[in-house]
Amino acid sequence: MINGKRDFPFSGDRMTPDQSRAARGLLDWSQAELAAQSNLSESTVRDFEKGRRVPSINNLAAIRRALEAAGVEFIDGNQPGVKLTR
Repeated sequence: MINGKRDFPFSGDRMTPDQSRAARGLLDWSQAELAAQSNLSESTVRDFEKGRRVPSINNLAAIRRALEAAGVEFIDGNQPGVKLTR
């Protein structure tokens, strides 16, 4: 934990809950749409984005792959973010 918040590493296939929410916003996707595109349950996406739990590395990778396939680029520097490339 950092400053009372759960630590979500930024390397590899990982991302923060904020990045996931922002990426969905760029795509105008619901949590249900992201779950469907990732082949995961909606509760997995919802709990991750609310910071309730950190999904397995495989599930995080599935979420990230779905978002990247739709045109989202992850920025993993000092201030992690996302941008739309398409």
